[in-house]
Amino acid sequence: MYDLTSNSKSKGRVLLAMSGGVDSSVAAAILKEQGYEVIGVTMQVWDYSKNHCEVDESSGTCCSSQDVDDARAVADHLDIPFYVINCEEKFQTAVIDNFVETYLKGETPIPCVNCNTYLKFDHLIQKMKELNCDYLATGHYAKIEKDDSGRSVIVTSSDTWKDQTYFLFTLDPEIVEKLMFPVGTWQKSDLRSYAEKVGLPVARKKDSTGICFIGKEGYAGFIESQVDKKNLKPGVIKRLSTGEVLSEHTGIHNFTIGQRKGLGVATGSPAYVAKIDFDSATVWLGEEKDLYSSELEVRDLNWLSEAQDGDIVRAKIRFAHKGSEAIIKKYDNGRIGLKFTEPQRAVTVGQAAVFYKENVLLGGGWIC
Repeated sequence: MYDLTSNSKSKGRVLLAMSGGVDSSVAAAILKEQGYEVIGVTMQVWDYSKNHCEVDESSGTCCSSQDVDDARAVADHLDIPFYVINCEEKFQTAVIDNFVETYLKGETPIPCVNCNTYLKFDHLIQKMKELNCDYLATGHYAKIEKDDSGRSVIVTSSDTWKDQTYFLFTLDPEIVEKLMFPVGTWQKSDLRSYAEKVGLPVARKKDSTGICFIGKEGYAGFIESQVDKKNLKPGVIKRLSTGEVLSEHTGIHNFTIGQRKGLGVATGSPAYVAKIDFDSATVWLGEEKDLYSSELEVRDLNWLSEAQDGDIVRAKIRFAHKGSEAIIKKYDNGRIGLKFTEPQRAVTVGQAAVFYKENVLLGGGWIC
């Protein structure tokens, strides 16, 4: 059993979302060491045994049965209460169905945002209240700090490579003061060393990669397994510069903006998906230069700290994007426009545009 000295009086009760990975496991150890009463909870969101996913559950996944067992082993090691909540139905409607529908529209979704929005920071907030907890904690790489007015704000993590604030833009600003991100001040290498030091059973477990419910079948194969084939949209592939028909395709769900591999057509020179037309199911291939644009429009905005018309922000247009300077233009229909100081590559409908002021997360919306 993990022998940990803590304060005799608890600093508060924390509901901790445990994925079975090293990040949330270290978060549990840190919180207990700091004197909090920690309750671990794992959400069972996807049953690999019922879904033909061919995922090696012990190799860089999350939300598998192995991960549930790993989370339970960590809770036992730390001597904290542990619960498993079945969230499969909600995960199906809020994450899986949206993922499939978005791809079928020729867009590229971000399922992790919906998982955070409707499960981790919605469903678990309710569980936090039901269990009389003071805070909800996760293993996200992010930080909570106070601004000049004393209000709690989300800021980027100390490990900029691992920072996950991009996925948090949909949060209700009212819950931020109840959130804790214990590993947000850590570098990943130091975190693993700590996990080894305190003997966590997952100290050497690989990080989860990719989307948890996508296995060896890939995105297209998964989508095809979820829908009637009559809902797929086959069409043609055309050259952007000339309108020439290059080939046929079996569905626009096979493509995303900026894609170069797996196009199923030889063009004699590098070609990229530059545009996807849903109505005609036409996929347009262009050159590298055709992927750049300086402006985009954003819908369904959520503000944690609202920016004003004309403000200059750092905007990220995908998770791996470092962010680029852009000017905000507010429209009467509730949407905003972003005008970048430098053209951006592969702006993709369905992805999120997330805004920052220095290292503070302001909010974001969906690229349309």
